[in-house]
Amino acid sequence: MLERARQAGVTRVVVVATTAACSGICLDLAVRHARVVPSVGIQPNNVAAEPPEAWDQVAQLAADPRVVALGETGLDRHWQDTPFAQQEDFFARHLELARVRGLPVIIHCREAEADVVRMLRDDFDRHGAVRAVMHSFTGELATAEACLAMGLYISFAGMVTFKNAEALRDVAAKVPLERLLIETDSPYLAPVPVRGKRNEPAFVTHTAAHLAHVRGLSVEAFAEATTRNARTLFRLEG
Repeated sequence: MLERARQAGVTRVVVVATTAACSGICLDLAVRHARVVPSVGIQPNNVAAEPPEAWDQVAQLAADPRVVALGETGLDRHWQDTPFAQQEDFFARHLELARVRGLPVIIHCREAEADVVRMLRDDFDRHGAVRAVMHSFTGELATAEACLAMGLYISFAGMVTFKNAEALRDVAAKVPLERLLIETDSPYLAPVPVRGKRNEPAFVTHTAAHLAHVRGLSVEAFAEATTRNARTLFRLEG
């Protein structure tokens, strides 16, 4: 899979954690593969099922210099796996630890835009610009603009290429190029023309081509900008 990514022109891959155990796996992948860099964190839908020591494990792993981000964290009102107050608690923990460690935050938001913006604004009002990315963004322009005003990046996955995603493409067209990212959200949301397949890093090139066309840019110029943005947010070299 990494070789297919290399052949497609993908030079670095951020593997994103969703549990404490997964955080350790992400770090191990980064140790074994030079092009892989890890995040550590607990996805909101997994919080309730985690063992009591899970957060301490994540906080300990976050001290490893190979870690480039905290998350995926955030809020989700679609699923009912974790009580919402508990989701908010862990989201706040990730935001606080991110500032302590000087790391960006990868934010999940599903049917909870107002709540995510509320918590981000509280953090912003107390500490200033939030170094983070709204991952696999599917929200409204007003949410994107609120996040941009607080310093965040907005990232689009394969869903933006779907036939019924015209409204999302309109949002993507309005995000400033210097704050826009693209991603796979593997193994989900494979973009057109590979929709329905198991997603993987190489497929991000299809999303890049689609959004480059939407924005009236060459694929090369668009890829250069989003690569530069990813390197800036995650402080990647090479």
